[in-house]
Amino acid sequence: MTDDRQLSFWAWGYEDKLPDDDERRELAARIEGMLGFPERPVMEYPTLDDIDIPDSRIDVPEELAEFVTTDRRARASHTYGKGYRDLVRGFHGDFSKAPDIVAMPRDESDVEAVIEWATADGVAVVPFGGGTSVVAGIECDGDGYAGVCSLDMREMDAVLEVDDHSRSAKIQAGATGPEIQDQLREYGLQLRHYPQSYEFSTFGGWVATRAGGHFATRYTHIDDFVESVRAVTPAGTLETRRLPASGAGPDPNRFLLGSEGAFGVITEGWTRVQPRPPHRARATMYFDDYWDAVEATRDIVQARLYPANCRLLDSNEAMLNELAFDGSHLLVLGFESTDHPVDDDLERAMALAEAHGGTCPEGPTIEDRSADNGESDTDRSDSSEGSWRDSFIEAPYMFNSLVSMGVLVDTFETAVTWEKFPDLHEALQENVVGAMEDECGAGFLSCRFTHVYEDGPAPYYTLLAPAEVGRELEQWNVIKQAASDTLMEYGATITHHHAVGRVHREHYHEEVPDGYLDALRSMKRTLDPDGIMNPGVLL
Repeated sequence: MTDDRQLSFWAWGYEDKLPDDDERRELAARIEGMLGFPERPVMEYPTLDDIDIPDSRIDVPEELAEFVTTDRRARASHTYGKGYRDLVRGFHGDFSKAPDIVAMPRDESDVEAVIEWATADGVAVVPFGGGTSVVAGIECDGDGYAGVCSLDMREMDAVLEVDDHSRSAKIQAGATGPEIQDQLREYGLQLRHYPQSYEFSTFGGWVATRAGGHFATRYTHIDDFVESVRAVTPAGTLETRRLPASGAGPDPNRFLLGSEGAFGVITEGWTRVQPRPPHRARATMYFDDYWDAVEATRDIVQARLYPANCRLLDSNEAMLNELAFDGSHLLVLGFESTDHPVDDDLERAMALAEAHGGTCPEGPTIEDRSADNGESDTDRSDSSEGSWRDSFIEAPYMFNSLVSMGVLVDTFETAVTWEKFPDLHEALQENVVGAMEDECGAGFLSCRFTHVYEDGPAPYYTLLAPAEVGRELEQWNVIKQAASDTLMEYGATITHHHAVGRVHREHYHEEVPDGYLDALRSMKRTLDPDGIMNPGVLL
């Protein structure tokens, strides 16, 4: 079910969606005017002929030849994820860490065959879903190994079984968001999990990285949907029992959720699904004062209204997404139900926001799609919420352009208690913007809440700075370190939903107890005794 359009070998998304020179010049002028950056160059995109990619160190095994390749484009496309460091290296043609071979298994027996061969020959195996990691989760130089095999799961993309009575489905690991929705549509069901990478990321990738999704409250991570997981490891196949819940000891699913391929390859899993919600209500609240907006958000989530959407955009984020240019902070609210109207819940949330000075100039929008069974997958509209969602999904394409014009652009996310958030936020403003100004001469930082909990928010920061071409990674390292160190200092998590990978490994080890890391190492030795599975992530 793979899309016939060609994905870029270095950038986010499809090649035919890369902005052209005129569009990039327009964006450069907008960035220069909006953020006061110095004039930015508009550099040529790389071609496949431009890149530096080493010869493969290993030959394709005869027994795997039907689904394994050393094709140049395939190896380049599987070298990096889609973080800033990845885009910069790809843009400048550095593919020195390309995998030696790329395997695209058609079924679980192919996965087993790859792992058996790799174990015998000392080859590192890197599971690959949509390739959208921003924490170097799929980047492996293979030091100490005979070579590196990128194990691309996207041929295994089927919804294998649907239990509509229990509202759950068994899904193969390589199915992308749109592929899952397309296959569930005939049952009138869907998996309402919409990470920003939804178009390209896969079910197995979501499970392996504990991805955050559509719901801002209650069902915030893929964890909240998973019933059971099946994975192939060098020590054999693991499959957890499909259950709605269990109190029988530590949850075995937890060793695979967030494991990032360090123990084995997730091949399929059962997950909770639901009918498409025909009842929806939404509104965008405007605030003059940011901390009033923060308190309104806290009141709403602690009232246990459980909005599906409860995203607070500070004025910089609102401006960056071209939603407000007057300094307003926007709280985007949305409720949905498969069973009943949610007007009252929205009305109560708006009242709580209004008590903190919020206004709703556009007014609320109430929808009842019972007649068409809520057939629309997502809420597209001309409202601020609809405009923000469009901008949210398309934003990574803008990152491609910004990298090509010497703009340092990255994101980081976290979660922290409400009590600690003000001090953390102020420290990040000082330390991260300060690091950008020191390294790049200027800097811009915006914040939005992607998810909110009764005890604290999950703030997501976007940073932009004028980079010096040729020194981008050096500058990025300093700025990233300032952000990560600040998160640790103020008791926040190093990552709320971007996973650990290799980028966050140092600070992840600060966050969790040493004894827990020892337990993970023990699990690694048990399931992967030769250490071939995605070496370098987590541990």
